[in-house]
Formats: sequence, C-alpha cells, structure tokens
Amino acid sequence: MTKIGFLGPKGTFSQEAMEEYIRQGGCFSPADYNTIPDIIIAVDSGEMDEAIVPIENSLEGAVNATMDMLAFDVGLFIKAEVVIPVRQNLLVKKGTNLADITQILSHSQPLGQCRKYLNANFPDACVRTVYSTAGAAEEVANGSGRMAAIGSITAARVYGLEAAATNIQDEDSNFTRFVVVSKSDAQRTGRDKTSVVFSTEDKPGSLYRILDIFNLWDINMERIESRPAKNQLGKYIFFVDIEGHRDDPDIRDALTMIKRKTSFYKFLGSYPKHVNAGAGGV
Repeated sequence: MTKIGFLGPKGTFSQEAMEEYIRQGGCFSPADYNTIPDIIIAVDSGEMDEAIVPIENSLEGAVNATMDMLAFDVGLFIKAEVVIPVRQNLLVKKGTNLADITQILSHSQPLGQCRKYLNANFPDACVRTVYSTAGAAEEVANGSGRMAAIGSITAARVYGLEAAATNIQDEDSNFTRFVVVSKSDAQRTGRDKTSVVFSTEDKPGSLYRILDIFNLWDINMERIESRPAKNQLGKYIFFVDIEGHRDDPDIRDALTMIKRKTSFYKFLGSYPKHVNAGAGGV
C-alpha cells in the first residue's frame, strides 16, 4: 500500500486534490501533515512514499514553500499533477435556519473570495477569521447551530455538515495546481510535462540564451517562475515547465544543452499532464 501525505487538517482542498489523484487507481494509505515542509520531508526521509502539495494558484500565484523545498532541500521528483477548481460553499449543521446565522467562519482567503455573497446575504453577521477552512467546519460542527463556515464539500463530508449554498465565490476562475512528489518520476505517456529549475550566469542576455534553446528545439514552454537564489542579493533561480517528457529526443537534447550553460541546474521530473490542466491554476 502506498503511503501518501497531504496538507491537513482533514477537510482541506489538499485532501480533495489527493482524493482526485487516488481515484486514478492504486491502493493508498493517506496521512495529514501540518505544513508543506513537513509533508515533503516525510517523503524524503522515507516516512511517506508520496505527497501531494500545492504549487500554484491561478489567483494567488506560486506556492513558495513548495518551490523552495523542491529546489534547495530535497532530491525528490514530480510524478503527477492535479488541478482542481476552488469552489467555496456555505456549510452549516443539518437543520440550520439561515435566518438564525450570526457568525460566519473561514480562513481569510475564502472570506475575501466570497465578499460579495456575504455582503448580499449576511450583511449583519459577524465574520470571523480562523486558521483554516477545515478548522472553521469543525467549529461549526461542534457549535450551537447559529454559525456557518465557508469551505469545501470535502470539509462538509468530513465534519457532518451540509452545504446550504454552493459555489458562492465571487469569481469562477480560481484553480489550484497540486503536484505529487516521490523519489522517482513517471514513465512517458505521450501527454507529458517536464519541470526543471536553473540559475544563469551573471552576464547580459544569459536568461534569453537559455530560453532560446527551447525555441531552437521547437519546445513549448508552459510556465516560468522566478525565486530568490538565497545565496546572493539579486540572484534568482527560474522554474520552467515545458511540454514533453525527458525521454523525448528533443527534450533530452535541449535539457542537456541547458545543463551545460547554467550555473545551477536541477531536473524536477517528467509526468503526465492533468486531464483538465487547461483550466489553469490553494
């Protein structure tokens, strides 16, 4: 049985992404962890076989804790990705009358994402920020019935609540991309993505010359993100996702050339694209 870690507590969108991943097949034993570094270190140490962690959000951008851990702290690979829509819901105890709700609880991000809905439907309610959507759901489940939480359908299921209103977020373009990390990446499927991270020499045009290698081999670059290199002010590393697998001849040749021309290079994995990844986007 494959041991897989996810960002807890139970009822988070990370659990939802994990459930989407394990529906693809296999036998898994899940465990929740408090922080992203905790999850990734658990895989690196052998405590877990795999972990699913958020890496980017369509509204908030990169998840820096994940990117920095993969670049600097561990020798793990990305073996899969999962993209899920972030859909917020009003969660209440079963039988609750919405007119009786006086408090609404959630993490600060969902509260901000549902501001229009809350102003229109609960203008007099006390809106209270808690540490997570799952924590809000748990507090509502243990409360008096005059509270509501904003969170996922997974949280409703875990804590025995019902969704009094669904898809209450102000925008429908909120997606989070998760990656599954392991000590090995995936075999070629023909519908793959490859991730690398590198740093260039401190010379004019260095980044352009590296990116031009992808152009020379006619390789589609799907994403580029920069992060501080942490060893020198003004020095950066670049995360790049490209279309294709490490075993594709053009990808192999291009990555060989990039490795020779960079001051720091790390291969992060080749893995199947998520089926709905075109939607984009913790």
